Amino acid sequence: MIELRPFDRLGRADHGWLKARHHFSFGSHFDPGNMGHGALRVWNDDEIAANSGFPAHPHANMEIITYVREGAITHQDSLGNKGRTEAGDVQVMSAGSGVRHSEYNLEPTLTKIFQIWIEPTTHGGQPTWGAKPFPKSDRSGKFATIASGFKDDTDALPIRADARVLATTLKAGESAQYTPGKTRNLYLVPAAGAVEINGVRVNARDGVAIRDEARLDITALEDAELVLVDAA
Repeated sequence: MIELRPFDRLGRADHGWLKARHHFSFGSHFDPGNMGHGALRVWNDDEIAANSGFPAHPHANMEIITYVREGAITHQDSLGNKGRTEAGDVQVMSAGSGVRHSEYNLEPTLTKIFQIWIEPTTHGGQPTWGAKPFPKSDRSGKFATIASGFKDDTDALPIRADARVLATTLKAGESAQYTPGKTRNLYLVPAAGAVEINGVRVNARDGVAIRDEARLDITALEDAELVLVDAA
């Protein structure tokens, strides 16, 4: 099953400083028939204006992955963590028993991110935060795991979920493959560029919900950057 969710049909919100598209039910975009895809609960496509952002607010019992597409995001939380994550880098927060954090675009230009929420395998626990660069050259032509709940993925940022988040860049005409385990829930979004997945065209910022495919054969129709979640 490959279910295409075109970008122009996604839920939307415009707060002036924030323009968001919601792949799943979120905030004022309430869609009880689209509450997630397996353990994947939220995928927001956010554009944050210069010198603006999200003031301090609480989270608990959620794994929150921020993939920076353009610009940079500055994080600060109630644990004392503070960091700036720029395009090509990734940050992860395990909200655990509860944490407050803020995220601001302190840059002079627009910042674009994917924010991905995945339900954890267990509730509670000490909250954590981390960030790491993932150079695009290191994931050219192949999927690199950038966040993972599996101990064998030693190069990835850790999350407390039966899931992994992967990314790749492909030049036009290049191909990549991905073989999921059985009964997995996959969701893929091109951050840039159009691709073909098992014969289905997917444009930039479209979403694709995938189940029961033995293998994904992905061909870039244009230079492309892809993010994939593989979840229980």
